[in-house]
Parts: sequence; structure tokens; C-alpha cells
Amino acid sequence: MKIVYIVPGFGGTFYCGNCLRDSALAASLRAAGHEAILLPVYLPLVMNGEVVPGGPPVFYGAVSIYLKQVIPALRRMPSWLHSLLDSQPLLKLAARKSGSTRAHGLEGLTESMLLGEEGRQAGELAELVKYLKEQVKPDVVHLSNALLLGMAPMIRREAGVPVVCSLQDEDVWIDAMDPAARDDMWRLMARQAAQTDALVAVSRWFAGEMKTKMAIPGNKLHTVPIGVNTSRYKPFTPATEKRVIGYLSRLCEENGLAILVDAFILLKKEPRFADLSLRITGGSTGDDRKFIRAQVEKLRENGQEEAVTFMPEFGFPGLTGFFSGLSLLSVPVLKGEAFGLYLLEAMASGIPVVQPELGAFPEIIEITGGGKTYRPNDASSLAAAISGLLDQPGELEALSRSARQGVADHFDAAIVTSKLLNVYREVTGNVTSKP
Repeated sequence: MKIVYIVPGFGGTFYCGNCLRDSALAASLRAAGHEAILLPVYLPLVMNGEVVPGGPPVFYGAVSIYLKQVIPALRRMPSWLHSLLDSQPLLKLAARKSGSTRAHGLEGLTESMLLGEEGRQAGELAELVKYLKEQVKPDVVHLSNALLLGMAPMIRREAGVPVVCSLQDEDVWIDAMDPAARDDMWRLMARQAAQTDALVAVSRWFAGEMKTKMAIPGNKLHTVPIGVNTSRYKPFTPATEKRVIGYLSRLCEENGLAILVDAFILLKKEPRFADLSLRITGGSTGDDRKFIRAQVEKLRENGQEEAVTFMPEFGFPGLTGFFSGLSLLSVPVLKGEAFGLYLLEAMASGIPVVQPELGAFPEIIEITGGGKTYRPNDASSLAAAISGLLDQPGELEALSRSARQGVADHFDAAIVTSKLLNVYREVTGNVTSKP
């Protein structure tokens, strides 16, 4: 089976769970004998800090579609200028700039993208569909998230193939917009979702959220979690002497880094945690610089700057070094999350997790048995949950064993890929085909 994943490139400046999910799924499908192609939109595909060489072209180049949206005169720009704006150097530069991943201010562009053929990027959509129809000829097209649903009707009609769409954290993007635009966005997404063959949520919790928000009929909605290749992760025993708390995600306010920093400062006031340190990685965008400086200054004012390490490498080769020596990991996302790939990466490495009782976190921790939840999501509650585990090394080690086994039993890439292939077979009508 030939599957095309249409995925937003992100430039590689921060840990992007959705992007890593798509890359891992494609790799797992190839390992199962299928042809899986990642087709980037907006920005280039980046792995381990480098643009993936020899891949498909970038459609809907971020620079050109933004300029066309805000400067009407550029909607008829000559082809040479269009090519220049979509060149790899300019797109890589755009990925590093402030606002490249910020929803507020992009309401008009988001709406236009969701309108598809009726939007201002109709030309870009026609180019993408032509490429699919004439050069790739897939069996299934899989959209990375519901913000790309404007593509679905034309792809189904012109390319004549089923369209599947993943659902993961679209609410974070929509809820960050001007309140006057939110209801319109949800209505548009619901309208375009009706033009797909299947929608795939990454957790039961998020499936329920999106079923309500997008009025998705039950027979079209599936739940297929994120998976990881567990054999790639080196197993560790949590550190119980020189204890270390880890954070793996984009360094931003929304992901709760400030809560973790405040909890760490509270813990360090206790003499029994004199050995405790904090290790942080996950990258950032230009929008996050002020926030990060504020956290560093807070640590300095409390005399804890030397107890914290910021690690620049967050790609897979560097994660082994990051997880080595950790006692536990916590990413206290303010409003919870649809999944959280970092949880699987930590638990597959034998590192227990401590997460707020929000979003899909309780669901994942219950399935794996590899961590603890707490509430409310504030620094004192997190500090109490962490101290409870650090004071019980035997429980930490038991959670470590459960974490690794739970991920292997429920979230290994081969298991997840098999579930997704069942969805593809259903929408293509090829229910008897084998990998």
C-alpha cells in the first residue's frame, strides 16, 4: 500500500511531538513493507537538525502564503519570486523567527487554509493535488492534523483516493486565537471533516473532545495512539542517589516549564534534596526567549542556577544521554495534552513520569502503569508528587519496570502501525490485504 502523509514541517528548532509522530509512523509502515511518503507543507522536513535530503518539494511555502495573505498585490507574484520565497534558506530562516508557530494573528490564514478551494491558497492546493495525481498516485492520503482539512475535498475528488486525518491538539491552536474567530474555525473544521473517510484521534480522551467539537459521527472516528520503536531505547534504572528531574518538550509557558521550575525551587529548600538537579531540553522558538530568560533569572535569584542544565540536543541520538541518570520526568502542560510523545520516550527508557491530571495524561499513565498524576496543576502539588516518589526509591524502580513493559505492550510502533493499517484497509475497501 502506498500512503502519503501531508505534514507541516517545523524547521527543527524545538521538540515537536506531532512531527516526530508522523516520521515514526512512516518509518514503521516502511518496515512493515509499505510505501510511506512524507509530503511537507509550510516548512522543510528536518531530522536531527538537518533538512531531509532528496525528499518531495515543500508545498504551501510558509513565506509566500503568509505574504499573499497579508499583501493582496502579491497574490499574482511572478513565478521567480514565488520560487525565491519558497527556497530552502528562506524557509529555514522563517522557522527560526518569532511567530512561526503562533496561532494568534494567523486567524485569517488559518481560515483561508480551511476553506481549501474557496480560500486564497487555491493555487497551492491545485499544485499539490496535481503532484499527488500525476506523480505519486497514492492509495491513501493521510493529513497530519485537522487544520489541513481544507485539502480533503479536492484530494478525494481529483486524485480519487480516500483521505484520513489525524486529530491531535488542534484545540490548542484554535483556543489561542481571537475569541471572535474560534466558533467559525470549529464550524469550518466540522464541515471539511465530513469530506474525509476517517478521522483518527491519538487518545480516547481526545476522541471524545473532538467528537463533540467537530460533530464527528461515531462510525468515522477511530482511536489509534502514538507509538515508538521500543527496541531503539536503552533501558535505565532511575537515579536514586544523585537525583535528577527531567523536562523534554518545547521550552515555553504553555508546556508548564515555569511550574516545574517553581516546584524545583520549592524542593531545593528541603535539606534532603540538596543533591537534586534539573535537566531541561526540547528547544524553542523566538517567541520563547523572554520566557526562558525569566526562568533563568528566577533560578539565579533563588541560588539554583548551577543546579539546572539546559541541554541543546533533543534529537534522538541525544536523548540517550538526556535520559541517562534521570530519576523521573515531568512536563506539566498547563491544560493537558492529547497525548505527549515525550511520555513514551521517557517510559520506554525506564524513566517514570509525573504529570498533571489533565487531558490524556491519566489515560496513558493508567495503561502503562509508568507514572503518577497530581492535581491541581501548580508548583506545590507537583513538588509534593515528585518528593513522594523521590523519597521512595523502591516505588521509582517498580514504576520504571512497569513503564518499559507498558509501552512495549501497548504503544510499540508495530502494534500502533497494525491498528492504523486496519483503518487504511477499511477506507480503501481492501480489508483482506496483508502487509
